[in-house]
Amino acid sequence: MNRPAAQSTPQRVLYVVSLFPCWSETFIVREIDQLIARGVDVHILSLKPPSEKLVQARAQALMDRVIGPRSWSQELPAVLRALLAQPVTLMRILWQLGWGLWSQPLALGKSLIALWRTLAALPQLRAFDPEWIHAHWATYPSTIAWSLSRLLQRPFSFTSHAHDIFVEDQLLRRKLADADLAITISNYNIAYLGRWGAAALGERLQVVHCGVDFSEFDAHLDDRKSGRIVSVGRLDPIKGFHVLIPALQRLLQAGVVFDCEIIGEGPQRAELEAARDRSGLTTRLHFPGAQAQERVRAELQSAAIVVMPSVRTREGNQDGIPVALMEAMASGAAVISTTVSGIPELIEHERDGLLVAPDDPLALADAIQRLLKDTALRRRLGAAARQRVQAEFDAHTEADRLLALIAAAPTRLRKVPTP
Repeated sequence: MNRPAAQSTPQRVLYVVSLFPCWSETFIVREIDQLIARGVDVHILSLKPPSEKLVQARAQALMDRVIGPRSWSQELPAVLRALLAQPVTLMRILWQLGWGLWSQPLALGKSLIALWRTLAALPQLRAFDPEWIHAHWATYPSTIAWSLSRLLQRPFSFTSHAHDIFVEDQLLRRKLADADLAITISNYNIAYLGRWGAAALGERLQVVHCGVDFSEFDAHLDDRKSGRIVSVGRLDPIKGFHVLIPALQRLLQAGVVFDCEIIGEGPQRAELEAARDRSGLTTRLHFPGAQAQERVRAELQSAAIVVMPSVRTREGNQDGIPVALMEAMASGAAVISTTVSGIPELIEHERDGLLVAPDDPLALADAIQRLLKDTALRRRLGAAARQRVQAEFDAHTEADRLLALIAAAPTRLRKVPTP
């Protein structure tokens, strides 16, 4: 995709997200931080109240910018005022939500709750007076960004990632058609979005990668722990940790010396721990749960190799381009992953890391064993991996690209910045 020339950068941008702070969405925090560093005043609309036990330090620093839900009794007066002030606009929004989501009652119900919370926050949003509205995920956040664009008469954009297009379809054709700018995180996704008429968007559909802030990651090529394997991600089927366990069992049976840690939390924890114990890996494979970003970085910088065995589920769900892989590569780690989704856009096999077919524990075990035994190969791949991420997935560069795309997006709803 071509990069349009910048025209004027918005001074105030509203980000819409499902939950803020969210442990697994450090890439959103980085993107917001980069925009703020460029002089953009960013506020964040969180559609859910805070619920995370672990809050990363950089997310905590943004909490004074967050607008979130209150109690129903506190929200009711503002919602009623919004209904009285813009009845026609709201009726049109509600009609399109009902028409587009009638066959998905759960999604419709959650969308209506999110809209209620948004109407309750309208006084704060009007006071902030955003010049641009941007959402992450093509589900509820982009539904709200689309709604707010009509309520506030402001342009909007959204970033699609993975499950929000691979297994969900929440008014996606409508939102792609109406968005002033549609962002996604890989060329694989660009092609995938074609089923919703994305080809007609032309320059309004662009790739902006989730990026890595290199100020957080020093290069570590020679000071790594022999035999140490690390993986980071939500304990969810798409991450393929259920494939990693039999691969590690094969290494154990072959007498390979290793120690593995999978950092993250999620619905598969009990299932994965049981599989580990059945495989005789109780002392070799550890699940420390979600960890502070500082601990995650330390593990990525010390591991001999980092593995992300991503798979595609029967429902079609899959990773986009895992940020944890980018972070590992930024630290100079030798990485192993699979050919799922946009991952080959990050890793070129034998050049920046190793790629194997998904759902293949034997191939995964062979790749792990190969890297554990070959120090020179690990160093070569780690150095190339860092260069690749720095060239194509740097958070500073991607933030500049996002702002340039927003500035150049043609829209009738753009508000002239206040001097």
